[in-house]
Amino acid sequence: MVIRSQSSAAGVLALLQEPDTVFKQHALKGLIPLVPQFWAEISEHIALIESLYESDDLPKAARHNAALLASKVYYFLGEYDEALSFALGAGSAFQAEARAHGAGEYVETVISNAIDRYVTLRTEEPSGSSTKIDARLQAIIESIFDRCIEEGEYRQAIGIALESHRLDVVNRIYDLTHDVSLLSYTMEAVLDTGFSLSYRDQVLNFLLPLFPPPTSLSKSPHIHALARLLVTLNRPSLVVPLLTSLIPKERLLAYQFAFDLVEGGAREFLQGVKADLPGGKEETQDIYDKLRKILDGQESVKLYLEFLKRNNKVDMLILKNTKEVLEARTSIYHTAVTLQNAFMHAGTTSDVFLRENLEWLGLASNWAKFSTTAALGVIHKGHFEEGMTILGPYLPQAGGESQIQGAAYSEGGALYALGLINAGCGSGQPVENYLRETMKTAQGEVVQHGAALGLGISAMGGRSSDAYDDLKETLFTDSAVAGEAAGYAMGLVMLGSADQTSAEEMLTYARETQHEKIIRGLAMGLAFIFYGRQEEADSTITSLLTEKDPILRYGGVYTLALAYAGTSNNDAVRQLLHIAVSDTSDDVRRAAVTSLAFLLFKNPGQVPRIVQLLSESYNPHVRCGATLALGIACAGTGLQDAVEILEPMTKDGIDFVRQGAFIALGMILVQQSEASSPSMSSTRALYTKVVSDKHEDPMARFGAAIGQGLIDAGGRNVTISLQSRAGSKNTNAIVGMAMFCQFWYWYPLAHCACLAFEPTAIIGLNEDLKVPKFEFVSNARPSLFAYPPPATPPKRETFAKAATAVLSTTAKVKAREKKKAAADADAMDTDEKPEPKKDGDVEMKGEEGFAGKPTDGSPSTNAPEDVKPKRKSEPSSENVANFSRVTPTQLAYISFPPEGRYQPVRPVSLNTVPHKTSGKGNSNPGLRKAPSGVASERYAGGGGILLMVDERPDTEAEFISFEPPVVEPAPTENGHAQPQALVHRARPSRDFHIALDESSPDVDPPESFEYPFDS
Repeated sequence: MVIRSQSSAAGVLALLQEPDTVFKQHALKGLIPLVPQFWAEISEHIALIESLYESDDLPKAARHNAALLASKVYYFLGEYDEALSFALGAGSAFQAEARAHGAGEYVETVISNAIDRYVTLRTEEPSGSSTKIDARLQAIIESIFDRCIEEGEYRQAIGIALESHRLDVVNRIYDLTHDVSLLSYTMEAVLDTGFSLSYRDQVLNFLLPLFPPPTSLSKSPHIHALARLLVTLNRPSLVVPLLTSLIPKERLLAYQFAFDLVEGGAREFLQGVKADLPGGKEETQDIYDKLRKILDGQESVKLYLEFLKRNNKVDMLILKNTKEVLEARTSIYHTAVTLQNAFMHAGTTSDVFLRENLEWLGLASNWAKFSTTAALGVIHKGHFEEGMTILGPYLPQAGGESQIQGAAYSEGGALYALGLINAGCGSGQPVENYLRETMKTAQGEVVQHGAALGLGISAMGGRSSDAYDDLKETLFTDSAVAGEAAGYAMGLVMLGSADQTSAEEMLTYARETQHEKIIRGLAMGLAFIFYGRQEEADSTITSLLTEKDPILRYGGVYTLALAYAGTSNNDAVRQLLHIAVSDTSDDVRRAAVTSLAFLLFKNPGQVPRIVQLLSESYNPHVRCGATLALGIACAGTGLQDAVEILEPMTKDGIDFVRQGAFIALGMILVQQSEASSPSMSSTRALYTKVVSDKHEDPMARFGAAIGQGLIDAGGRNVTISLQSRAGSKNTNAIVGMAMFCQFWYWYPLAHCACLAFEPTAIIGLNEDLKVPKFEFVSNARPSLFAYPPPATPPKRETFAKAATAVLSTTAKVKAREKKKAAADADAMDTDEKPEPKKDGDVEMKGEEGFAGKPTDGSPSTNAPEDVKPKRKSEPSSENVANFSRVTPTQLAYISFPPEGRYQPVRPVSLNTVPHKTSGKGNSNPGLRKAPSGVASERYAGGGGILLMVDERPDTEAEFISFEPPVVEPAPTENGHAQPQALVHRARPSRDFHIALDESSPDVDPPESFEYPFDS
């Protein structure tokens, strides 16, 4: 018997009209499975179904069926809120439906809406009480939590608990599991998504006491998370008890915490911790003194400076070639080479290129001279102890500004360089006071400009009211050049303060002044004031984005980006995308696309997908913004998706789009090897081709030169990262990149990119903070993380020799003579070189290599097949010495041999790969490619400065010695060094500031000298 399919629900619906409740109950039960097929027909009777749900004449089970029926009908009608309301009333019927086969989509949708409604209700109640929440909804949510915990889906439960402000659930899960990784996951979830600042702090304060005390014996992996949590809370009162609790037994761990806090902590926070530390008793006083020394930040700076000096691998040939092909008399080209040299030598203190090209330096004039002098600050960044000595010949002298024509530009550049040298060094008041006094006494706007920029960078985040007032006085002179720098600097000094008084003063002046430069400086200054303040900046952002002046809207875009930096906030991303396609100003649209990088740098894998369409926009400014967004967000990752978008853009028809693409490629491919990134060699070749092409647009050649500098930045020992090793936001890097993006309007600001350069090293220290000699293992093929091979000199053009016609008879005679000579000489068999056939054709060939190739069309061979050279197999691991470069991706492969003398007190990295300790290098497929991951995984903590436990303290240890720097000031006359002062001690350039042999003594730092600018 064939069962006929039902074509209508009319018969069952008719039973609902029957007076007998038995028929109604039967109809309700029968209609539920028919809803997916006949929901449209059933929906015409929805009012009757609702009345049956509310009727007291039906039993409870029937009313539950009526509610479930109504819920399913509303679900198919797309009315999800109504569907949820009736599902809550369905009680046991909904639970039975959830277990039924084929109801998954309906049940998932209802539960999803239940969670959304619950989250909304919980977040709207400031007290967090559940009095307004329907008990039935509460029961569904509780059942969801119970099921997640029963099935071991703890992270899913934590996600719902965080969104619904149910920290009791997090506590319940931790009490059940005692899994510290879940606490770390909770912390990362609340930090890396768009929660409000107040709730974020509430969660972090809740999590802090749950973390168990760290110990060096267990190498607690949560040490990274704990350091990040303390840095984010920014409260010294929470840090000091932790450090003091470690002092008796875990002093190495206390030192490690101090170094990790310095990596990500704000200057004011670190000074607070240092001030609150107790003096200690006799046996602990030395430990507390060392902690204060570390928290100054200067110890870290010195170690990284020494690392960059010792491991400098700059390829001078690349720099020399670029200098030779770019005409130095053109200002843009001179600036390009200056920036390239500054980036390549950033932090290495190596000015050998400048010493060897004094004539080229002398061609700089006006603002090119300013940039060239400021480049010394990038090269000597971190050399804060000798900054005044190095820059002495160029700084304004006590008698006031020099009257020599053009000297103001080198003086202003030197003041800017002084700020860059002291950025993030915690060098304190002396430098700030000097820059403030110089700015107040200076008469020329160029010197004021340099002093203001230097003061802003060196006093960044210090929130000094005196510095702010001095900058405000400079601003009120209404000088376009000095006022622009003052605007930037006011924001930098008050970085992240959200000070409403300062913001209102700056915004009022920006509306009144007529100088576009000043307006732009103040607009960016406002963005810096609200850095990281999220919802506290919303009113200012709304005000700026509705301004008529496009420059203020431009500032509003950066205020939005910096306020929500690193949060991946959906609303902020949506707002920037809207501005990118709707604003009337090209500058604002370009800034909106670029600013996406500041929001999404913790998730670089998402950025190519988001900017894919924008990179194909008809508007070249939007395309240019897309290049920088990819470069900044994906910097140092080698992300192939980003490279594939940028490569076609290097052939764009607009010069500034090509410029942006070249710069972005340099950022993305920094510290990549040819083995880890297939685009590495082709990109380097492209840079060389574009820079050398005299027919290429100047802007594109400028971009290619900058790209060359960035791809080899810091002597090839730094990466570019907006996230610190401690996992928190790298404030200096974010500010530096925001300033770098202003090079569109003012080239000297490009120097600020050096603030984002992060040295990539493992620097092991013992308990005395000395650097012992030891080795650790990198469990990957050496080629994956090797330095790039040296560039080869360009081949000179030679005219090819015309091919010579060789007759077959001549070839036969020569072959016979060669065969006879070889037989007479050593009686060796020469059958491997076949004679040409008797009827060989006449060939047109050069005389070289003729005898080795047969004339019958068969493949030529210069060696017999049985003696082909074998390819040397590459080892699967290598030993790496302390104080060596270790790239962020390489950290996952680093291990310390158990039998080694020195062991780190915390894990090197949270990301590890399975290590294969035996076999050939190519036999481990897991080590063929570098691990790819988002930046938050790469910088979840690790690398950098590591405190080491000495397993054999009784054995005498060897240390890497650092000689104290001796800097001799250049002789000066009338406050300015003369060209003859450039004569310096003869020193071979090949070992300039590089000590490849760790046992060899360190070389002296460079002498002071002044560029031979035209006077």
